[in-house]
Amino acid sequence: MNGQLSFREAVSRLGGVYILGVAGDSGSGKTRFTQSIRHLLGDELVSTITLDDYHLLDREQRKERNITPLAPEANDLGGLEEDLAAMKRGIPIEKMVYNHSTGTLVGPVLFKPSKIVILEGLHTLYTETLRSLIDFSLYVDPADDVKKEWKLKRDMEKRGYTRHEVIEEIQKRQEDYDRYIAPQKEYADALIQIAFSRYGRDLGWQKNIYETTLSQIPISDELPGADLALNLPALMTLVPGQFSLHYSRKDYGGKTMASLTFDGEFDCHFILGLRDLFSGEAGVSPCQILGEQEMLTAPDIVRALLAWRIIQEIILEG
Repeated sequence: MNGQLSFREAVSRLGGVYILGVAGDSGSGKTRFTQSIRHLLGDELVSTITLDDYHLLDREQRKERNITPLAPEANDLGGLEEDLAAMKRGIPIEKMVYNHSTGTLVGPVLFKPSKIVILEGLHTLYTETLRSLIDFSLYVDPADDVKKEWKLKRDMEKRGYTRHEVIEEIQKRQEDYDRYIAPQKEYADALIQIAFSRYGRDLGWQKNIYETTLSQIPISDELPGADLALNLPALMTLVPGQFSLHYSRKDYGGKTMASLTFDGEFDCHFILGLRDLFSGEAGVSPCQILGEQEMLTAPDIVRALLAWRIIQEIILEG
């Protein structure tokens, strides 16, 4: 039996439901940093709820009342707390579904929680009750200029907004973001920060190359060790591209977090520690987890490291 099956068996034997909370602004890339969890464990063990489904007002009603979805009063946070408490016990819930194409709420629909429920949204860590129900939390925090570029491309290409409408919405939401959303990062167990790469701003959309920092509460001694080692002989003979790696410690919300900053592009097989970690623990390489690519970008490496940390936390709790 390989390690990947052991991962899945350990998760499937959980007595209750493990809640992974992901907070951050709209368009901040929350979903992409939990994709590795879904890939590693499969849809039968992982399900996702977006907090947009807990909007109390549709798009037209928000316009009429001049309120943004970032305002807590525009969302049914009390109902979310009740539903989350039920899901923790494995109880199915009924909830609405927010349609981003039309800006309307439809439903209700039945939602049956898997062993792992990923909760993504603006107010994931907003209340003390929500924070108490979440087992591991993540805040995704792209730099303002990165977030603006992402939101322009997403809303114009996928949601039919004009450039003027997107810029107007960004400006309208900024005060509410600073007041209600940004402070949540102080409560997160892990923080991901994203900036344009020092090797070229255009590399972001061209190749998904961004400077990416993963800050975490230091790993407990109960978790297995993980080495992140570079194959230096190969590096000196086969230059894969420009990259950098930096370690530091940072203080957020009164707690010290260990931070790793990656930038550029890494040959998957040069990163021996990361490769061996997943080969030994999960029976797969990070290349397979991330889609069989030969080169890993900084966001790719952070996704893989975060997946390892979360799965180890789940197994330890189980």
